[in-house]
Amino acid sequence: MADKIKDAQDRLLESMFQAEAIADDGFSDRIVGKIQRRLWVQRLALPIAAAIGGVIAFKPAMALIAIVSQLSLSVPGEYVALATDRLPPLQLIVTGGMLLVIAVLSIRMLEE
Repeated sequence: MADKIKDAQDRLLESMFQAEAIADDGFSDRIVGKIQRRLWVQRLALPIAAAIGGVIAFKPAMALIAIVSQLSLSVPGEYVALATDRLPPLQLIVTGGMLLVIAVLSIRMLEE
């Protein structure tokens, strides 16, 4: 029944798509391969750079943590209690972080 509804333009368009592909001696395949390689390079560049940076920064970060822990031991207890009293509860920090992640992901989904 769908064949009966087709007009001349539909049949012409259908015949054009049924035609044989133009021989390009593998040119299209090479172009598609290059595009796919570039996509993979772009997808992997940031995670690899982050991993390399993390490896390089690991030793200085551990030294910094050791220094901060030594400094925190030298601070009198009353100042530590004062600083921790002013911090919001951990549950509030975690909830705020989760809301931030949800907001960023929602904005990205809306852009696409």
